[in-house]
Amino acid sequence: MSDAYRDAFFTLHCDLPREGPGEPADVTWAAHLAGTPKTARLCDAACGPGADIAALRASAPDGHVTALDKYPHFIEQARALHGQDPAVTLSNGDMAQITGPFDLIWCAGALYFLGITEGLTTWRIALAPSGVVAFSEPCWFTEDRPQAAADLWNDEYPAMTDAAGIDAQVRAAGYRTLGTRKLSATAWENYYGPLDQRVAKLSPGDSPEMQQVLAEARREVDIWRAHQDSFGYLLSVVQPDDV
Repeated sequence: MSDAYRDAFFTLHCDLPREGPGEPADVTWAAHLAGTPKTARLCDAACGPGADIAALRASAPDGHVTALDKYPHFIEQARALHGQDPAVTLSNGDMAQITGPFDLIWCAGALYFLGITEGLTTWRIALAPSGVVAFSEPCWFTEDRPQAAADLWNDEYPAMTDAAGIDAQVRAAGYRTLGTRKLSATAWENYYGPLDQRVAKLSPGDSPEMQQVLAEARREVDIWRAHQDSFGYLLSVVQPDDV
């Protein structure tokens, strides 16, 4: 990735409310399934601009949220929203190096950067007794995969699999799946709606790199809207087998 492309990418994504699909109901569902106590210690791993922090706080009103992301700008954005809350700690950091102990590790759409099995194995030492991990992951929902969608994900994430494949990777890490939930169309539009507006504002692009970034964003949005029945994100709540 060239510096010019990276700059264009962050210009597009700068100050968006979310860096991936999601909604507060996803957090509420996962926390309820996990049996998250009101005093829970929560980790928002790869928190982006902090879109899920409020829902995590609501799920454990007497607890504490530790949110981290490797991109300083996202942490600054999250700090503008939550920096005055003493029950939220924000830091620039690597989600592969979290230590805990945490009752719930929440990871929205980013675990695949580590690999499901690898990431869950790494996080085992960061979980408190009875701790749980909740993560969303790109997932095929049908065996019939439209060519445009297949081409997109072969470019973006060739290892993308279906629900059974995700569960197999969970089990390979020594965890069991407590439950799964497909992210809704609302969750996706929470991300793509603001992204649409930013693309329109920046079009047609003032450099070849910006034009490329905008074209890639349009392609991604168009393919999901056309083929959302065949793929999306699957939210999994998982727990180590020895708990």
